[in-house]
Amino acid sequence: MSNKRIETKCLHSGYSPKNGEPRMLPIVQSTTFKYESSKEMGDLFDLKADGYFYSRLANPTNDAVAAKIADLEGGVAAILTSSGQAANFYAIFNIAGAGDHIVASSAIYGGTFNLISVTMKKMGIDATFIAPDSSYEEICAAIRPNTKAVFGEVLANPSLAILDIETFAKAAHDNGIPLIVDNTFPTPINCRPFEFGADIVTHSTSKYMDGHATVVGGVVVDSGNFEWSKYPEKFACIVDPDPSYHGISYTEQFGRGAYITKLTAQLMRDLGSIPSAMNAFLLNLGLETLHVRVERHCQNALKIAKYLESNEKITWVNYPGLESNKYYGLAKKYLPNGSSGVISFGVKGGREAATVFMDSLKLCTVATHVADAKTCLLHPASTTHRQLNDEQLIECGTTPDLIRLSVGIENADDIIEDIQQALNLI
Repeated sequence: MSNKRIETKCLHSGYSPKNGEPRMLPIVQSTTFKYESSKEMGDLFDLKADGYFYSRLANPTNDAVAAKIADLEGGVAAILTSSGQAANFYAIFNIAGAGDHIVASSAIYGGTFNLISVTMKKMGIDATFIAPDSSYEEICAAIRPNTKAVFGEVLANPSLAILDIETFAKAAHDNGIPLIVDNTFPTPINCRPFEFGADIVTHSTSKYMDGHATVVGGVVVDSGNFEWSKYPEKFACIVDPDPSYHGISYTEQFGRGAYITKLTAQLMRDLGSIPSAMNAFLLNLGLETLHVRVERHCQNALKIAKYLESNEKITWVNYPGLESNKYYGLAKKYLPNGSSGVISFGVKGGREAATVFMDSLKLCTVATHVADAKTCLLHPASTTHRQLNDEQLIECGTTPDLIRLSVGIENADDIIEDIQQALNLI
């Protein structure tokens, strides 16, 4: 069976035990690996042979899980990182350095926005932010001669804006640069960005992929489709000889695997943002039920979004699966099976009413997390953004009444009943 369906891949990709081997993915809890000769070890250090010598660069458990995610996304290779933030940083920094520039969607997770606009700027990498629904012409206008990548989120956290992947990919490719997209909220169950022209995909695996809020992690997946050697001056870091590995060229020696090999051999070697083998094992357990959970998340979220839209105590609802949503058309194109379990909405009465509502919930948990099996909510105005007044909240795109709801896989009617009893107290 060479063309397994994605539900089967969730369970079987990445690890195929041989006769007498463990049926379940083993946890290789070891920093180092034994070899019989110095030459064998030397060939590994020179990237002349495949194998393991130190878990900072590669570990069998981690590699098996990365291979599963690569298969789910339809990529050629992947690498796990210690967080989603690390994944996004590595994905960009692997091809951009001081003096370079990237174009990014403005509708991205706040932590990623800060990573790009503040931290990477300190490293000499400049950025231009554009709207996620920018036209082809607007994207091209933002690209400079020193631009190395275009970045966006397929489904933005928390705005739920949908990136027009094909338009962004065409603009990037027509200017000789790759499109990198964060696919955390949709997961490969609901969207496979490579099929729409994206070149590199990242995830915060802490969310739906883990599914149980047990381990923080990330992953970078390469489609293998971008032709780095076609632009040798722009991507000399991949094409030209690497002096730290005796002059090898990643494109010449590793072909379609050049991008992930470089990320592993250089960035993971030097920066070391690896997950533990135990964390990778737990992530794999989550991946085995990803296809079941994502479907339930989306079913529940759509039912609850429709309930909220008809409730007189709710002023507005933002969910791409609703026909009234501005991104409904793009949702049908890129996310036909559902977007995610995340909804944002406003409560009549503003900040005070939202606080009463949040404090009155019994089943739903107040938490900063999203996208795990249990329903949780956050009111930014009284928690993460509590230092801002109402005017400042509106300026940064977070209204005083905004509540972010991450719908879990409980019975949807139980979630609705909890929301209703809390609304009754406003």
